[in-house]
Amino acid sequence: MEKLVGRKRECTELTWAMESDRSEFVVLYGRRRVGKTFLIRSYFNNKYSFHFVGAHKQSRQQQLLNFKDALDEFSGIDNPVPDSWRAAFKQLAMLLDNCPDQRKVVFFDEMPWMETHGGGFVEELEYFWASWVQNRDDIVFIACGSATSWMKEKLEDNQGGLHNRITHRIYLRPFYLGECREYLLNHGFEWSEYQIMQCYMILGGVPYYWSLLQSRLSLPENIDNLIFRRGGSLCNEFNESYNALFNKADRYIEIVRFLANKRDGCSRYDFELGTGLIGGGLTKILDNLERCDFIMSHSHFGNKSKMTLYRLSDFYSIFYFRYIENNKTKDEQYWQHHFSSRDVESWQGFSFEQLCLQHLLHIKVGLGIAGIATEASAWRCIANKTEQQAGAQIDLVIKRADGMTHLVEMKFAQGPYTITKQYEQHMLERKNLFADKTGSRNSVITFITPYGVKRNMHSGFVHSEISVEDLFTTVSRFE
Repeated sequence: MEKLVGRKRECTELTWAMESDRSEFVVLYGRRRVGKTFLIRSYFNNKYSFHFVGAHKQSRQQQLLNFKDALDEFSGIDNPVPDSWRAAFKQLAMLLDNCPDQRKVVFFDEMPWMETHGGGFVEELEYFWASWVQNRDDIVFIACGSATSWMKEKLEDNQGGLHNRITHRIYLRPFYLGECREYLLNHGFEWSEYQIMQCYMILGGVPYYWSLLQSRLSLPENIDNLIFRRGGSLCNEFNESYNALFNKADRYIEIVRFLANKRDGCSRYDFELGTGLIGGGLTKILDNLERCDFIMSHSHFGNKSKMTLYRLSDFYSIFYFRYIENNKTKDEQYWQHHFSSRDVESWQGFSFEQLCLQHLLHIKVGLGIAGIATEASAWRCIANKTEQQAGAQIDLVIKRADGMTHLVEMKFAQGPYTITKQYEQHMLERKNLFADKTGSRNSVITFITPYGVKRNMHSGFVHSEISVEDLFTTVSRFE
């Protein structure tokens, strides 16, 4: 089996469940393609007391027929087809009663797909747990699913028979840069950190996407092969992802499309004004998108909740709106023909900012403040023509418990970043505006660049730097 990269904290959590002296209910969730099934397969070496996978958009009758097939496989006998989930769980209990395993691992994969309208799956799972499992001390029940909103609503926030029954919640995040580098090294790639960052800006940290790369191809050739070539493995990934995860996916796509055109992010008011969605409906969509790692939110500096800013954080979606959707020529070598254009440089600048925001912990480690309580936020100042005041935005502000505040500037460059006189003046003016509007006087400017800031007569205002080495460091012990 392929080597498991990272996931040490998650494996530790599974070990605690296995070594417990009681029955355990483990909820494993995370976005599609992030490696949830692979984690369980790797940890348990494909050895379970029972394993069942939900089927997408299948009827209850078909789900129960599939359940019967799984029972047959693990019991070694021909079982009757259950006519209800109550009967299915009763048969499962009989199988487990006769199972010799000391700790009986029951793995339900793609659980959200098991529930059909009026099928009663969740209610019968509640009854199964309350009437049978909780009276035992040898069951490790693992519920896994990509529809994160369903997992939270139906399991974590359950007010019925599963209320307070969840003993382990494991969120499987996308890879960080360092884990992507480890994966590539394990598969014979010799890419530089700069190339890995360029790839991350397209694929994000979704392990499945990285598993499709081929070491014999260059990065641009790989992108063309996966995305722009007709029949490429990821050419239809955008629509497949949203439709597989969300009911009424068009409403979710409308939100992410709106965000894709707002580089500086959106407030809730911006959404209401621009999309017409309001109230609980908008709240549900934003929450579901954030739980599935498609968007991220930042509080406004000073904790003004009404000014929470949302940004599109799924790199593939950002790339889709910028290049895939607009590839009207159907050029199958599009990325090889365009990856060095000025337009791509602009896109990389924005994507690098998003990359940094997703590596906040690495930034704190690089600054030596991982052990200090901090608050990360964004700050926006609206232009005021009456007072002849220009607008300004800082995408990352890190306020430390010791009183210091980092105003973080993120710049993507192929070499050391050169600060000009004009840019120095711009940064100092923005720092002063931040101080005037927030009353925060003890603020410093921090730069994040791949290769650092070039020292010259205009770089003296830079207090601290984060470079490529910091972004690729291993931070699992700080999580």
